Amino acid sequence: MNVFDVMGPVMVGPSSSHTAGAVKIGYTARLLLREEVKYADLYLHGSFLATGKGHGTDKALIAGLLGMKTDDERIPTSFTFAEQKGLDYRFSGIELRNAHPNSVLLKLEGIHGNKIEIVASSIGGGAIVINKIDGVDANICACYPTLIINNVDEPGHVSKVASLLGERSVNIATMHIYRDKRGGNAVMIIECDQEVSLDVIEGLRKLNGVIRVTYLSMEEKNEL
Repeated sequence: MNVFDVMGPVMVGPSSSHTAGAVKIGYTARLLLREEVKYADLYLHGSFLATGKGHGTDKALIAGLLGMKTDDERIPTSFTFAEQKGLDYRFSGIELRNAHPNSVLLKLEGIHGNKIEIVASSIGGGAIVINKIDGVDANICACYPTLIINNVDEPGHVSKVASLLGERSVNIATMHIYRDKRGGNAVMIIECDQEVSLDVIEGLRKLNGVIRVTYLSMEEKNEL
């Protein structure tokens, strides 16, 4: 246990799980979209739906989508900033199967047409998990630089990716592999010990069988 576990995150409250965690979910979803958010459908589940409004969960999610961090004093007025930035959004309720009580489904569209669908949970103390990306299991903690590699489920892809990262001195902290069916679509979730450079990401995209590479960096800054 460290000081963060005892004290919690530096944040604009009132709740580390319903407010700070929600900000981080929105912020991480924005990074995964890879551009500014133009439209957002947000479906609140469980405690997020039942008590989220009182804790400012709705404002916190929008703040994150706008690029705000958990300690940003503008979080309570994020709806005003959303209007200024042209971010259109809608909140609804949903029942997500086998989901953490503090969960949300986000369907996002960016200003250049990128789209992404994310299920995420706030698990306490400001920590989050990205459970699914576009319907595929992910289980990303958003605390390491992370590669999400969509590829065809064929022999050899994992070793090619690992070899390329090793050659470029990128150390793998964790790797999780999921697929929808044998020979179908697969995804590698790779958390790294250091930031991954653009040339490495481009090298991964050129590998045979790779469909898409998404990168979650820990070096993003506030943009408002």
